Amino acid sequence: MRLTNLIPLLFVWLWSTGFVGAKYGLPYIEPFFMLFVRFICVIVLIGLIVEIGRHSRATLRQALGQMLVGIMLHGLYLGGVFYAIKQGVPAGISAVIVGLQPILISVLERVFLHQPARPNQYYNSQYIGLIAGFIGITLVVTSNTSFDLGMIKIASPANFASPNSISTNANSMSMAGLIANIVALFGISVGTIIQKRIGAAVPLLSGSLYQYLGAMVMMLILTFTLETQTVTPTIELALALLWLVFGLSILAVVLLMYMIREGEVVKVTSYFYLVPPVTLLQTWWLFDEQLNAVALVGCALTVFAVYKVVRAPTA
Repeated sequence: MRLTNLIPLLFVWLWSTGFVGAKYGLPYIEPFFMLFVRFICVIVLIGLIVEIGRHSRATLRQALGQMLVGIMLHGLYLGGVFYAIKQGVPAGISAVIVGLQPILISVLERVFLHQPARPNQYYNSQYIGLIAGFIGITLVVTSNTSFDLGMIKIASPANFASPNSISTNANSMSMAGLIANIVALFGISVGTIIQKRIGAAVPLLSGSLYQYLGAMVMMLILTFTLETQTVTPTIELALALLWLVFGLSILAVVLLMYMIREGEVVKVTSYFYLVPPVTLLQTWWLFDEQLNAVALVGCALTVFAVYKVVRAPTA
């Protein structure tokens, strides 16, 4: 097996640990402020690498395009996931919802990008995937016995006293958190499509730098509008931030940009259906997140749905 063939697998493993890192650090910091700090650290690190290594720079037009991608791919996606987890949505369920990304990308490309006609088997497989995905997500969500209908909660400093400030009870789920997951799903899907269309000639590191700049500005506005910037310094928070900065924001995202640029979106997507079950195993082991039998069936249906879409015959 060539080294390049391992890149999608490495990316998927790294991506799945992002939900764990968020769950690990969010009890001690507010979600948008955590992302603001994370993005600043990443901007400084990538900026130093670009400067010292004399890497190619993006043009003004490319920079503006990458900032838009960053708002979608990092701002809406990560902001939505982090907010959802902070609101009490189990990290595993968040992974299942945003794991529908391949299905949504397929639909958006077909509707807005006018893909060429394909065999009936392709569309039949897509329809099966869409129906199975809808049923699966419905089972995951409705298997919870109650919903917290509160839309926005501004956390007080007392909420950061212990890791128990994030609920892991799958029997009560925040409606605001579920909506945030849906926003995240659209953010990463639209961001991926835009990057595929405009990012072919953009230098990887310079492009990533501008992506994080756009996302950082977004988080700056959100945290100073909705949050108090309260932090409880702990070793857990420091470790979570270190991993999220180096493992996710630098290594995983550079791998993602590389694969998109090299035309590997289909390959990445074909492995993306592994993210939810891997995340569910990690959060069960690390945080004892428990899902009932109905929710597990829903998760399995969702994974099957994504598999049907990404493996649809094209000829």
